[in-house]
Amino acid sequence: MREDDGRSADRALLPAVPVGLRRVLDLVVAGEATNRAEIARRSGLARSTVGQQVDQLLGRDILQELESGESVRGRPPRLLALSPRAGTIAVADVDSLETRIAIADLGGRILARDTVLVRIDAGPETVLELVCDRLFALLERSGCDPGRVRQVVMGLPAPVDPSRGSPLRPNGMPGWDGFPVAERLRTRFRAPAQVDNDANLMALGEAVHARAETPVLCLKIATGIGAGLATADGRIYRGADGAAGDVGHIRSLGGGTALCTCGNVGCVRAIASHRAVLRSLGIPESTEEDPLHGVHELAERVADNDPPAVRALRQAATEIGELAAMLVYMFNPRTLVLGGPLSELRDDLLSGVRAVVYQRALPLATRKLTITTTQLGAASALHGAVALATGDVFSERGIARLLVD
Repeated sequence: MREDDGRSADRALLPAVPVGLRRVLDLVVAGEATNRAEIARRSGLARSTVGQQVDQLLGRDILQELESGESVRGRPPRLLALSPRAGTIAVADVDSLETRIAIADLGGRILARDTVLVRIDAGPETVLELVCDRLFALLERSGCDPGRVRQVVMGLPAPVDPSRGSPLRPNGMPGWDGFPVAERLRTRFRAPAQVDNDANLMALGEAVHARAETPVLCLKIATGIGAGLATADGRIYRGADGAAGDVGHIRSLGGGTALCTCGNVGCVRAIASHRAVLRSLGIPESTEEDPLHGVHELAERVADNDPPAVRALRQAATEIGELAAMLVYMFNPRTLVLGGPLSELRDDLLSGVRAVVYQRALPLATRKLTITTTQLGAASALHGAVALATGDVFSERGIARLLVD
């Protein structure tokens, strides 16, 4: 029942989802019940009602029922689980020099992943075409039906209008401002699509997949500096216009006259981002032979205790620590996560940021605060994208889409 643009389910009048069916599916997806008897016991629904709802979900290939090998006496219970035929999720994390992509099942398990080496300044047309082509290739390689993609999520290193799925006045991304990214994804995959800021997805990934204590505040230190906040109920705080977390353009006391890409001077991004550190050391960000040359050379220099490199990293850590201390005051997170290329240089960056935060912030805000680097590494935004997608797939509207498809 999908139109070519993939939005028929959103435009059409979707059927109401029975409360019992929603409850049954919630219990199975959460792993709280694995058979009909457990569902009846936990839900309080009559066994006949549970049977009707389970049969409907089985008939739609949303659930599957498997024989259990364990039984104390009598016939072993049949186990319920999400069916592999229920569909998949396609996600992408676009960065300045490369894009990470993945295919996941509806249970959130990543089935396959890949990296697309394309610069973001190549423009949205080029980037989206390459990324979509590689996602379809990844679906084929994984043996997944491209016609049963249930959700597409893309992260961008920019403020995003979540209602329109378009980046808003991004820096260093020519051609991307206002580009209908979500609409293009819907058209290619014939499925609902969401676009979000990459730091937001990182925070959600750390909260949901790495189970960091919430609220989780994630600072991504890369070409720019962005922040994402995942709240205790697993939601992302985006602000009124999608601009929350664009903290790299806050003025630093030590910023001096350093010119930022936004046109202002003294922004934290201009002196403490990964790109700023590389520039101060004369290290090219990328080469034809190695698109991630800057990451690798900086890591080597720091590992060799090269004095200029160590000093530059520690100065950046101090600036980031000042920024983090201010954000800790504002949002009072339980976990502060550092992500991006600089976070791979764990010891110098983490110790520097911790020292400043604990010095500048009062004990009330830091007494239970954990400051750490990302537990998921470069994959954190992909896991966050999967979590965002599954949340929509198993919302009331998402379940209704599954039932009519």
